[in-house]
Amino acid sequence: MVGRHAARSRRAALTALGALVLTALPAAASAAPPPVPGPRPAVAEAPAATAPARMLSAMERDLKLAPGQAATRLVNEAEAGTRAGMLRNTLGDRFAGAWVSGATSAELTVATTDAADTAAIEAQGAEAAVVGRNLAELRAVKEKLDAAAVRTRTRQTPVWSVDVRANRVTVQATSQSAAAAFVEAAGVPAEDVGVRVSPDQPRVLADLVGGDAYYINDQARCSIGFSVTKDDQQGFATAGHCGDPGATTTGSNEADQGTFQASTFPGKDMAWVGVNSEWTATPDVKAQDGEKIQVAGSVEALVGASVCRSGSTTGWHCGTIQQHDTSVTYPEGTVNGLTETTVCAEPGDSGGPFVSGTQAQGTTSGGSGDCTNGGTTFYQPVNPLLSDFGLTLKTTSAATETPAPQDNAAADAWAAGRVYEVGTTVSFDGVRYRCLQGHQAQGAGSPASTPALWQRV
Repeated sequence: MVGRHAARSRRAALTALGALVLTALPAAASAAPPPVPGPRPAVAEAPAATAPARMLSAMERDLKLAPGQAATRLVNEAEAGTRAGMLRNTLGDRFAGAWVSGATSAELTVATTDAADTAAIEAQGAEAAVVGRNLAELRAVKEKLDAAAVRTRTRQTPVWSVDVRANRVTVQATSQSAAAAFVEAAGVPAEDVGVRVSPDQPRVLADLVGGDAYYINDQARCSIGFSVTKDDQQGFATAGHCGDPGATTTGSNEADQGTFQASTFPGKDMAWVGVNSEWTATPDVKAQDGEKIQVAGSVEALVGASVCRSGSTTGWHCGTIQQHDTSVTYPEGTVNGLTETTVCAEPGDSGGPFVSGTQAQGTTSGGSGDCTNGGTTFYQPVNPLLSDFGLTLKTTSAATETPAPQDNAAADAWAAGRVYEVGTTVSFDGVRYRCLQGHQAQGAGSPASTPALWQRV
């Protein structure tokens, strides 16, 4: 969000820190996916082409990459998502997850429960991992832990997630005994769960120090996430723990800004703020030095992919995605469905944007550690936020506003503004398509024109 009015002076630190806007990533590639067998799909609009120098240099710094490797990594990650989606749809209930690895994410691994799938996986240029549990079985184990967390205390077991690379559910606990008690309370066999002992206690990343981004009720500070619209109302997505519905916000320039329209926390960590006419929604995310990344979509990145975060306290930092579908217990309660990353963050960064390549990923929730010694940070995925609140992400991919999701439209008719999950089938111009990567449909990107996202069936 960018204010159109002149700023008043309230705190000297405000000017020094600057205002955070939105980050964006271009939508997934639009070159046709290959047949099986065949070459890797090309990426027509490589995310590296629109990534500013600051983002690439931050990736090189935080991921310890050689010059040029950051741009190569973004291209590889974009096309790997398409191949993984094709294989997920092909394998069906035998699919057990996918991830990228290597300095430039050149290696894609796809897990299956049937060794007979190896040839099909390798034909897509991926490595096959034959495992014992499919993704649905792993999620069923985690759901039992989720249910147990409702009736038991989990401060000593604050994080649990589906670990597709290890083909198990992992519990982070302060001790082995705490993990064992939690697993037993969930009624889950001990062999189905891996334990990671750590003293870390995640906390949400809001604070009461003024200085940047936006203020809630003129006291707490958080960071703007992504620009959104709902009908004619402009606004931005942010973290739910930053404010309750009705809380008022002011910008980093002290100007009146908006009001929290909806907020969910704990359970989820999502909110959105509707702004007044003095503010204009843009597809931009600003770094502290003024460079921008323009969001082009919300295609979900794979485990192992690079991801960068912008926050009003610490600016740009990068890392990798460790796990999706992670549950985290904060002092205020448990939040489900988060994504775990190796990116650092500090108080005040809450609500800020996570981007992968040129795609919006989510808004900063909480974590442990700091940006001096390193740490772990969790984000609320943006697609569930858009879906829950009926919001449309502001992107560069359409000249006009895309419509909000239409509940009364035909159930299987493709519609701009809807959030689609992998495997969903739609009809468009009389042709059937199956979704390859989770995303919010953009007005300029129909299934016929985005084969990186949709496969004709």
